[in-house]
Amino acid sequence: AGELTLPFQKGRGGPGGWIFIIEPELHLGPHVLVPDFAGWRRERLLVEPNAAYIEIVPDWVCEVLSASTHRRDRGAKRRIYGEVGARYLWLLDPRHQELEAFVLNESGWHLIGAWASDDIASAPPFDAISIALADLWPLDRPLGFDENPQHLFTGDR
Repeated sequence: AGELTLPFQKGRGGPGGWIFIIEPELHLGPHVLVPDFAGWRRERLLVEPNAAYIEIVPDWVCEVLSASTHRRDRGAKRRIYGEVGARYLWLLDPRHQELEAFVLNESGWHLIGAWASDDIASAPPFDAISIALADLWPLDRPLGFDENPQHLFTGDR
């Protein structure tokens, strides 16, 4: 959140123009979803909602994958975000230290970039800045370094 908030919400070192909310409750048609992080272009979310939930589709959604949410985030939630018209989706996987960025087009989600471990990412819609992925997990080594991943995926089975 901190990597994006200063340049894109506050306009410090970046273009500004966004509103971010951590774990917003979204009521999108018949669906109720809670993404890990979501963003709206400022012109689309003009006032703070006075309800406990938001009915405006975010322009960007980020899901942080875990053993217990991996399948749902990549499956049902990604499908619903596409159906309601969220334009960008990031899937951030701390276990593998990976970021995948998708854009929604006429045929569905299109992968526009994938970065791992110590890559420097410039991922749309926030490609006005570069993010050092290593800064997101300074104490963690990527999955595969002297560890058995089996126990990490038990929630996905």
